[in-house]
Amino acid sequence: MRQRPRSAAKAIAQRRTDWRSIAWAGALGVFGAVILAGAVKAQDAPTITTHGFTTFGDLSELKYPADFQHLDYVNPDAPKGGTISIWAQGTFDNFNPYSREGRAGALANIGYESLLETTADTVSDAYCLLCATIEYPENQDWVIFHMRPEARFSDGTPLTAHDVVFSHNLLLEQGLPSYASAVGEVILTVEALDDYTVKFTFAPDAPRKGLILQAGAVPVFSQAWYESSGARLDKIQVETSPGSGPYVRDDFSYSSYITYRRNPDYWGADLPINQGRANFDTIRVVYYADSNVAFEAFKAGEYTFRQENSSIVWATGYDFPALNNGYVLKDEMANGSLPPAVGMVMNLRRPQFQDIRVRQAIALMYNFTWTNDTLQYGLFQQRDSFWQGTALEAKGTPEGQELEDLQGVADLIDPAILTDEVTMPHTSGANQLDRGNLRRALALMAEAGWESGPDGKLMKDGQPLRIEFLGYSPMFDRIITPFIENLNTLGIEANYNRIDPAQYTVRTRAMDYDMVYDGYDNGMEEGTGLSQRYGTYAVDDVFNPAGYASPAVDKLIEDAVDAENFDEMAAAVRAIDRIMRHEMFVIPTWYNPNFWVSYFDMFEHPDNMPPYALGQLDFWWYNADKADGLRAAGVIR
Repeated sequence: MRQRPRSAAKAIAQRRTDWRSIAWAGALGVFGAVILAGAVKAQDAPTITTHGFTTFGDLSELKYPADFQHLDYVNPDAPKGGTISIWAQGTFDNFNPYSREGRAGALANIGYESLLETTADTVSDAYCLLCATIEYPENQDWVIFHMRPEARFSDGTPLTAHDVVFSHNLLLEQGLPSYASAVGEVILTVEALDDYTVKFTFAPDAPRKGLILQAGAVPVFSQAWYESSGARLDKIQVETSPGSGPYVRDDFSYSSYITYRRNPDYWGADLPINQGRANFDTIRVVYYADSNVAFEAFKAGEYTFRQENSSIVWATGYDFPALNNGYVLKDEMANGSLPPAVGMVMNLRRPQFQDIRVRQAIALMYNFTWTNDTLQYGLFQQRDSFWQGTALEAKGTPEGQELEDLQGVADLIDPAILTDEVTMPHTSGANQLDRGNLRRALALMAEAGWESGPDGKLMKDGQPLRIEFLGYSPMFDRIITPFIENLNTLGIEANYNRIDPAQYTVRTRAMDYDMVYDGYDNGMEEGTGLSQRYGTYAVDDVFNPAGYASPAVDKLIEDAVDAENFDEMAAAVRAIDRIMRHEMFVIPTWYNPNFWVSYFDMFEHPDNMPPYALGQLDFWWYNADKADGLRAAGVIR
């Protein structure tokens, strides 16, 4: 049996795909406070009462005070109205995003809110949403959320502390096993003290950092709906629990579209944190079989906002009448968020990837320079680190606290990690196959016991090395195919198998692949969530596509979680970054420091855009006069 590190927990907010997290790309945090000198709720210790919380630093450093009127980056006078339409690929059969069964529709959890809410202009702040204040002792052994009595589900029923308790327990009983196991370790009890007061008590030996955020991130479902419907969170649901957010599902057609409408009776419309947000009357998601068909549909005005992720389309495709006539705008907008640690992932659950020399040889067959210059028009930058461009990125040789942390696991890692420069992506030449890298790869394979046969195929113990690269998007064909060709030149029997999105979902959930293009979503501040992505106990978790596990990283995760300040946490994460880059289980590819967007000229956004969000579904708005002009010109319907 694997031993689970005591730090194993993950805020469910890190994997939410609702409208706010799409807009913001996930921050952490909490708010300003007033220390009270008496016992509250029969607790003996003095408590802190606040409208927010922060992982590191003093609560007085929170950006927004308790009496703030609106977020700095929104237009509080933005008009309400209109429709924005986006696209999604493939199909869907489910509106329950918390189940591993089926394929959930886009924005399926758009209606669910949590006790705390993050912002797009800070890394470490979050503020009360379903609660009015939070209360906790200095040792953070527990937290009490004082909820807003006016909060309502979309069916008009009150949202109470009992719904919070029910939702927590439902996620433990029917949510992802890794989440249930981790949270069950650190949250001892959850109880409704009355209808609008809920208390989370934490396990005595659980590290305190991040636990209040963990408690505040639970999405809240309707207990009454679940009990009357008999539905289960781990099963496919077409009808789902009412949420409390500003949008509700309106209409849908399988494989065609989903429409969400703004709830005119949304309980939280007047809250300061919601001013200038949720401005569209309707959000429409249109489904297409592949990205090429979707782009043609955009040019024809079938949907109205496109976030581009294809370099060839961005470089060559935006030459069509609606854009040339000024009806469609094309823009690059700065993206200050941490780039996801994506690349070509090797499934370490498979025997062919157990030898690090084999992984290193496979990585040498990817040529970023040629790929970016020839296929991607030089538009991308190469990703080096799992925490690219942050204080959490390992650089040079280890020193200071990072070196001390690594010395604490010296018996569990390659000694070279303690003295050598951090692993960087290899350099490549201007041709698809870099001959120098091919020679290096052949030498590594020979060291690992693989010999070339008469036909040039690598053999070991009479068996060839076979790799299937699984994909679903035709957009990646031109990127993956040259890599597969290079692997075959090396002597590996490699093939690229592109299947439909539904099949891809089934196979990747079952970990049934050799390699995929995937990765990890990390944070600018780290804590308990590290375990679900990189911890040994969660080696088969859906958030760990490589199935990576390391006793050394387990120990360093505990160091990160136990850190008393940002510098200690950052040093531990740098040590993790250094080890994992050395292990070479993800071939780092590229990242884009900008959002590429194109949209019909009837949408507007604030001038002071926040650093960590595009926010098109959150704080952009609709200009009715411009929309009327586009209709008069016959550009949109």
